Amino acid sequence: MSIIGWIILGLLAGAIAKFLLPGRDPGGFIGTTVIGIAGAFIGGWISARWLDHPITKDFYDGTTWAAAIGGSLVLLIGYRILFGNSRD
Repeated sequence: MSIIGWIILGLLAGAIAKFLLPGRDPGGFIGTTVIGIAGAFIGGWISARWLDHPITKDFYDGTTWAAAIGGSLVLLIGYRILFGNSRD
């Protein structure tokens, strides 16, 4: 999958992570989008590196999506812990 594919996957994974963890984020929509893209890259890297599941070149692979969404969730939770709800 190309870098553009990972960015699109990250955008969608960030939206899904935001849906699964509703609430106000310190970074708003742009911050959540960037977290989704970074989470997709990190989730794919962790999946390939330590979980012994290489990422396929298929955009519709369920494991690739699970890794991207999982990475986005972890980063979104970490972001909320570190920066709190500063938009109040």
